[in-house]
Amino acid sequence: MSAPSVFNAGQPMPIIGGGGGVVTMVEASTFCLSDPLGDINAGTSQGLFYRDARVVSRWELRLDGHRPEQLSVMMSEAFRARFVLRKPARQGVADSTVLILRRRMIGDGMREIIAVHNLGDEDTAMTLSLNVDADFADLFAVKAGQVHSVGCELAAADGELHLADRDDPGRGLTITADGSPAAQPGTLTWRIVVPRRGHWQTTVRCRPIIGHRAIEATFSDEDQDSPTYRMKQWRATATSLTAGDPGLTSILQRTEGDLGALRIDDQGGDAPTYVAAGAPWFMTLFGRDSLLTSWMALLLDSDLALGTLQQLAALQGTHVDPITEEEPGRIMHEMRHGPAGDEVLGGTVYYGTVDATPLFVMLLAECWRWGAEESIVKALLPAADAALTWIDSYGDTDGDGFVEYRRKTDQGLANQGWKDSWDAISFADGRLADPPIALCEVQGYVYAARLGRADIAEAFGDAEGAARLRAQAAELAARFDEAFWLPQSGWYAMALDARKNPVDALSSNVAHCLWTGIVPDERAATLIERLSETGMDSGFGLRTLSESMGRYNPMSYHNGSVWPHDTAIAIAGLLRYHHIPGATELAERLAGGLLEAIMGFGARPPELFCGFARKDFPAPVPYPTSCSPQAWSSAAPLLLMRSYLGLQPDVPNRTLGIAPRLPDRAGRVRLADLRLGPATITIQARGTTVKVDGLPSDWELRQS
Repeated sequence: MSAPSVFNAGQPMPIIGGGGGVVTMVEASTFCLSDPLGDINAGTSQGLFYRDARVVSRWELRLDGHRPEQLSVMMSEAFRARFVLRKPARQGVADSTVLILRRRMIGDGMREIIAVHNLGDEDTAMTLSLNVDADFADLFAVKAGQVHSVGCELAAADGELHLADRDDPGRGLTITADGSPAAQPGTLTWRIVVPRRGHWQTTVRCRPIIGHRAIEATFSDEDQDSPTYRMKQWRATATSLTAGDPGLTSILQRTEGDLGALRIDDQGGDAPTYVAAGAPWFMTLFGRDSLLTSWMALLLDSDLALGTLQQLAALQGTHVDPITEEEPGRIMHEMRHGPAGDEVLGGTVYYGTVDATPLFVMLLAECWRWGAEESIVKALLPAADAALTWIDSYGDTDGDGFVEYRRKTDQGLANQGWKDSWDAISFADGRLADPPIALCEVQGYVYAARLGRADIAEAFGDAEGAARLRAQAAELAARFDEAFWLPQSGWYAMALDARKNPVDALSSNVAHCLWTGIVPDERAATLIERLSETGMDSGFGLRTLSESMGRYNPMSYHNGSVWPHDTAIAIAGLLRYHHIPGATELAERLAGGLLEAIMGFGARPPELFCGFARKDFPAPVPYPTSCSPQAWSSAAPLLLMRSYLGLQPDVPNRTLGIAPRLPDRAGRVRLADLRLGPATITIQARGTTVKVDGLPSDWELRQS
């Protein structure tokens, strides 16, 4: 197929328009799911969630006992929404004259301003009621549809509502409102008269209670603890990215806002900020997701990566626990709060991931290249070295030189790479691989981790350590090529199974190997040919599994769907091998399709979407339970930008490598206030030409 229109996709669609669906709002550890009216409907997975517990399970606005009618939903930020409604017209009247606006903001709680506008020529009287309930259910139970709560204790006093968890009296919610409502357990009621051409409004506030302590949220735009203020500060310090094409610019702006809303600071003060995995179900620290997101977001804010590394280092494994799968040096998979407490995956921290540990070392080395302070890097080196020790010992239990995984009990994740669904690792004929399983991309991560740690060792005067690590990386690359390459197929095996048989399915995993550089040029040429075939390229991005494989299903989670972050990593890998024929062409084709798909989702890339061929469906088909915003999907456009700019900073050696290969349709791309250690620079590029301003005089600019 010809290359699609990459950047001329026009303006983004609204996040939620006049149709159905779920409206997702997110801000740090809080998120809210509602319908397009703004209602949270009982008996669904909707709700206001705070620290992994549903603190509101019902939130329904009624006008004279009836539901209002939806007009639209507008979201200026991920944490702010405006629901535009109208009161149903009276019988015998053609059109309604009563407009309802619900302006909602979430943070450490929720604030909603309900405004009633009378557009008619007569005063109008009505009764507004807000019906509220909570089950304080754990996030996992809600997601699985297994809530068996008996409800909460409801009380009303002095115009306020009080909701308390029956299982934990220290957990609850307080609801207050302006306008002197009548309060009964579970309901606030206002009887109002709105003058002709006039309006009436009230502000309703929800304050969670944790450990008998009310969380004092602030929503003033000028207060330093408010979501709006934090977003302003984030934007003031982050790199400003714009493009000549308005569609690409809108995607980058949405990326900036969503990543800002996904930042979490659990401890406040000067504690490091890290990035959560995504809304609605993964608003917490994840090892793999947070590390890859931070890598992609270096272009926007390198501090996010350092905060993520520091948080993960603080939680790094120190002893052996088969229930949580903790092991010395291992980087965790996910952290949870909420009512389930120690029942969640065996504990509040679960370690069942095979790739987060090498990715931790990779990211630390990349932060070093991007200008992280030497003192911070040195403070994290013990964690990096412990991670490498885990790779050599617990990660390689049979001593064959490859890192593999096998869950420790029947309660853990069966698959522990990024494709972690039960049927994600299969042979070409559809048979599932038996563990222990050595994934191809994980060997690439280990290769890159050793090279990255070697660079730091050399910079700090440890020439012997650097040489040892580089020798280990070279040996791994040779062994990897021998064990994983399938000459009859022209691609690398997805994995090795328990008997060291190559799992021969063609999957997107192999593109991660290009990204890490473990693939020799002579293999890359053939591999790129295979990836460019229609079985892998859906027209909207790279499929996770080729359509010629036995388990291919474009509606599956990992066996034929398209994940934006996965495609972005593939594009980065292809552009790393830009000197190989066909690499740049395939990268541009994949990028074009992916960006058009993102525009089809309103400039916000979902976690994944179905992998149907573009010739069969001219618009991307959503995956039903896909998270949005999802951190590594939100960050994927940033990796595309970095890859097309060929941006390779080396702050310790005071050099900036840049090799732009921007498609013509991108127009002029501008990165302003990009921080590289002590330097703050501006980059303007178009096609293969580039201009860099602000580079210190003692730095070298390397263009290719």
